[in-house]
Amino acid sequence: MSERVEALPAQGNTDSRADSASISWRDFLELTKPRVVAMMILTSVIGMLLATPGVPGWEVLVYGNLGIALLAGAAAVVNHVVDQKIDTVMARTRKRPVATGKISPLDALTFATVLAVSGMVVLVWQVNALTAWLTLASLVGYAGVYTLFLKRMTPQNIVIGGLAGAMPPLLGWTAVTGQIEGHGLLLVLIIFAWTPPHFWALAIHRKEEYAKAGIPMLPVTHGNKYTELHILLYTLMLLAVSLLPFVTGMSGLIYLVGALVLGLRFLQYAVRLLRGDDRRVALNTFKYSITYLMALFVVLLVDHFVFF
Repeated sequence: MSERVEALPAQGNTDSRADSASISWRDFLELTKPRVVAMMILTSVIGMLLATPGVPGWEVLVYGNLGIALLAGAAAVVNHVVDQKIDTVMARTRKRPVATGKISPLDALTFATVLAVSGMVVLVWQVNALTAWLTLASLVGYAGVYTLFLKRMTPQNIVIGGLAGAMPPLLGWTAVTGQIEGHGLLLVLIIFAWTPPHFWALAIHRKEEYAKAGIPMLPVTHGNKYTELHILLYTLMLLAVSLLPFVTGMSGLIYLVGALVLGLRFLQYAVRLLRGDDRRVALNTFKYSITYLMALFVVLLVDHFVFF
């Protein structure tokens, strides 16, 4: 980016106490990254609906997604604490409550603990133990393995750490069935293949900020062209993986047509990015990737109920 991004000064305890009176529930809600959690819950609901020929009972839909949302929110809060210094450098994160000192790390971690324990209780008590432990493992994978270690150690951070973020459809599946099944894992594989081109497109657009923060994202360590080539390769992989629900008999022709149309459009963005090396194209690719994933799962859901 052409604009200069300064790191914010650290907030002392006195400032934190002075700001405590102005803390609202919205600040704690922001810590949970509600938009990210909402996207995860959407894929979790789709996993639930695809796991059974009919519609799951309301108890599973309500309690299952509540428990998953609480644990996902807890992981997001931990991410705010661990990335406090990094967040002060990056323009899009510098106003986060922990980064500004509005909420102390201790208070944030206490909040995360309450969310995590509540989520585990809900899942064990109202859903099943398998879903509870898988969700907890996802929390540890994202907040611990990815945020604490992989994010700062390797440019392949998002590839390895993407598994945690790919779990929600399987969590929804196990909430309904109580077991891990192949088609549930296939939903995970789709998101796992989607994650690198999705995040690397954003990383190209935010390259300077990641460099300032010292995060070894692929564009920072290997350059834009290398990253754009890998976005193209992963998009081709994603296109192939997205056809597996049809190949395995999980879906029908409606999904096949939808997956091809959506995937070829994603591929078009990836080719344009490789040819043009344009940050605006990178941002548009990132935005389309979100639309792609949501539309793909909606088409899969429509296909499921049409042929039910």
